[in-house]
Amino acid sequence: MIKIMTKKIKEKEFKLKVEDLTNKWKRALADYANLEKRVGQEKSDFVKYANACLIDKLLGVLDDLERAEAHLKSEGLSLALSQFRSVLKTEGVEEIKVEGENFDPEKMDCSEMVKGAKNKVIKVVQKGYFLNQKILRPAKVKVGSPSKV
Repeated sequence: MIKIMTKKIKEKEFKLKVEDLTNKWKRALADYANLEKRVGQEKSDFVKYANACLIDKLLGVLDDLERAEAHLKSEGLSLALSQFRSVLKTEGVEEIKVEGENFDPEKMDCSEMVKGAKNKVIKVVQKGYFLNQKILRPAKVKVGSPSKV
């Protein structure tokens, strides 16, 4: 009888140990699957934003070319700028539309307060851009203030 009880206790301990190890194994598999997903997302993000530094430098060139276009009114320059903007768009670059909008400090930097409607963007000093829905460069704007003299 003692042998039977000892055997039952050992069986019970064995079953508990197997159950414990099975649960740990399942948790380890779930953790590994989550790790694979996270690493995959990080790789995807890296590829998506790897060119951000280069594109930011190109935006300065774009600003200069747009100023030249406004001054020269050259059809050839306008065509080249159109192609340049098209290339940027295929890379996920999008202009932040701010003219006449309420000031949003997440997308804009206020360079000056000027007379105008309260907290409205009166003038864009430098265009801002998104890269794949993330802010690459905030827009520099002049914001209205009714009390500004």
